[in-house]
Amino acid sequence: MEYQPVNLQQMNTAPAPATNPVNPADVTVGSQSTDYLLAQQKESLLPQRSTVSKGKYTLHDFQIMRTLGTGSFGRVHLVRSVHNGRYYAIKVLKKHQIIRMKQIEHTNDERRMLKLVEHPFLIRMWGTFQDSRNLFMVMDYIEGGELFSLLRKSQRFPNPVAKFYAAEVTLALEYLHSHNIIYRDLKPENILLDRNGHIKITDFGFAKEVITVTWTLCGTPDYIAPEVITTKPYNKSVDWWSLGILIFEMLAGYTPFYDVTPMKTYEKILAGEVVYPPFFHPDVVDLLGKLITADLTRRLGNLQSGPDDIKSHPWFAEVIWEKLVAKDIETPYEPPIAVGVGDSSLFDQYPEEQLDYGVQGEDPYGQYFLDF
Repeated sequence: MEYQPVNLQQMNTAPAPATNPVNPADVTVGSQSTDYLLAQQKESLLPQRSTVSKGKYTLHDFQIMRTLGTGSFGRVHLVRSVHNGRYYAIKVLKKHQIIRMKQIEHTNDERRMLKLVEHPFLIRMWGTFQDSRNLFMVMDYIEGGELFSLLRKSQRFPNPVAKFYAAEVTLALEYLHSHNIIYRDLKPENILLDRNGHIKITDFGFAKEVITVTWTLCGTPDYIAPEVITTKPYNKSVDWWSLGILIFEMLAGYTPFYDVTPMKTYEKILAGEVVYPPFFHPDVVDLLGKLITADLTRRLGNLQSGPDDIKSHPWFAEVIWEKLVAKDIETPYEPPIAVGVGDSSLFDQYPEEQLDYGVQGEDPYGQYFLDF
């Protein structure tokens, strides 16, 4: 899998449709299913990384530089350590918003998942802290911006470029699943590019440790598997469905079931009709047909050989997986980091607001976030 770098900026610049996650709602359904992923469970997750600390940092340890992104619960900031000069990203979540949106469990799960995972293609968290109003998560700063932004500027990727990113995502999901973690929100907005062009999956807000199955409706409409929509019990195979949607989007420039409202999107997902552009290679059409399928007895990643069925598919034939995980393969695109370490030019600009960080005093929500 040796790629020549591709000048993606010379391609069309039509934007891809933006997507927003749905608000989770817990539902109860009937009997559980059995398959490969249920049979091949491990009893525990990875040992906790000793480098992740609770309450070790405070706001005084960092200089806030700018906002990198905003969301329903808060902001992500580029910060600089006043001690070692390194740049980090700090995710700040407003406690009252978490409570109002009933996201306590997901927020605590995100911290716990990030504390446990360590992989070349996953974001790394260094520690957490809190004040009376906010939660803070200190993570590596990834300068290359979002895959979504690159795809939006490029309109669509050539086959080798989409294959490269899909292969790295496959390795990241394989790692998470081997430790009983479902990611549940795979989309270009949650994939960052490092300065060399390798991926880093971020935002573990919907990630969950699942030994057998779960029932929670969550994710982003365009990428949600049909069994999630119909409130059936589901397992890790929902991530492989989302991988299929991601591959389709990277190659076509749009998702296969996109519509103007989430309900219309859900209707299309349940109908299951995928129309492939004529320029799609036959191998990728075959792969997507085996990922974007409601039949769990046919969905790759959920069969006898698990993720190996995906990695051995003809579309991935030239991928040398050992070299890829070692980052020993030239990336198809190297982000134009303009001013070196700390450059944030590849992230969108956001209006800066007066921040209520560092407030100490009565904390009516502290009991819900003891691990921070």
